[in-house]
Amino acid sequence: MSAPRARPEPASSLPPLVLASGSPRRHDLLRSLHLDFVVRPPEVDESPLWGEGPAAYVRRLARAKAAAAARPGELALGADTTVVLDSELLGKPGDDAEARGMLRRIAGRDHVVLTAVALCEPATGRTVEALESARVRMAPMSEEEIAWYVSTGEPHDKAGAYAAQGLGALFVERIEGAFGTVVGLPLPATYRLFAELGYNLRRFASGRG
Repeated sequence: MSAPRARPEPASSLPPLVLASGSPRRHDLLRSLHLDFVVRPPEVDESPLWGEGPAAYVRRLARAKAAAAARPGELALGADTTVVLDSELLGKPGDDAEARGMLRRIAGRDHVVLTAVALCEPATGRTVEALESARVRMAPMSEEEIAWYVSTGEPHDKAGAYAAQGLGALFVERIEGAFGTVVGLPLPATYRLFAELGYNLRRFASGRG
C-alpha cells in the first residue's frame, strides 16, 4: 500500500512543531533538515514496567513523551532509544561504575539499538508511531580504554553508555541499519509519520521547500 499523500498546506497554516526531547542529538538531526521547531522536554517516568519487553518499552515512552509535550494546535514529536543485549534493556547508566559495567558487557559483541518515534496531533486526537532497529558491533575495549571513555563524561546520559556520534565512534566497528536509529531519531521513519498525519515534513523547513 502506498503511503498517504501529504496534503498541501500553506506555510502559515502549519501547526507549530515541538520536539519532546532534551537530547542534543535529536535536536541536531532536526536542525540538519533546517526545520522550524521548539524544544520542550517532558517529564516522563522512564522506569520499565514489570514484564515489559524492549520494543513495548520504547514505544510506550515515545508516545508518553509526545503526549506530555503536546498542546492544542501543535504537533509533538517524541522518541525513545534503548540498547538491548541478550534480551536485556541497557538504559542510561546511573553512575560511572554502571557505565563501566555496561561497556564491559557490550565490548567485542553485537547488540541491538531500538528507537521508537511518535508524532502526536492533539487537534485530531491522533498519534502515529514507528519502531526502528539497528545492529551495532562494538570493538573489544581494554580496561584502560573503558576507564578513559567513562572519564570523558560522554556515557553518562546515553543508552548503553556510549555515543556513536561522539567519542564512542572510536569503538563502533559496524552498524547495520540507519545511523539515526542509533543516534536517537531515524529520519526516514519520522518523515513517514508526518505523511501518515497528512503533512509534508519538508514544509516545516525554514525555506518551506
